[in-house]
Amino acid sequence: MDQSVEALSAIPLRMYEAWNREDVAGFFADFAEDALFAELEGTIYRSRTEAIAAHEELFATVMKGSRLVRGEVPFARIISPGVGVVHGRVGILMPGEEEPPQTRFSMQLYVTAWRNDRWVVVALQNARLLSLETMGALESLATG
Repeated sequence: MDQSVEALSAIPLRMYEAWNREDVAGFFADFAEDALFAELEGTIYRSRTEAIAAHEELFATVMKGSRLVRGEVPFARIISPGVGVVHGRVGILMPGEEEPPQTRFSMQLYVTAWRNDRWVVVALQNARLLSLETMGALESLATG
């Protein structure tokens, strides 16, 4: 199988495509069963099965009809034999929108491992992309 950087780079793009098909199992198809997934607000899913169950609910409610747009992979790197990292960035478009607001862009850091002749995600950190101005405004709101 393909242990290349290009193969690593394809993981987020497959995930974005699966999201847009509303295919939860497909979205997590490249995850190891024991993968850790840290979500935007701090929830940590401790298995592929747990992440799928939670996201089935999200796809049926809050995120129903959403699309991932402008997905990119700024870098992917094999950091040692059998271990890789990938950085992805993507925007979330809600139904009826033509362009997501800047506050709805996210970045992900994937840690991958070569298992059973393929790259699998063993950990994923999902974080919101926010400007310094937006972060300052949020801090102002929090401090009153």
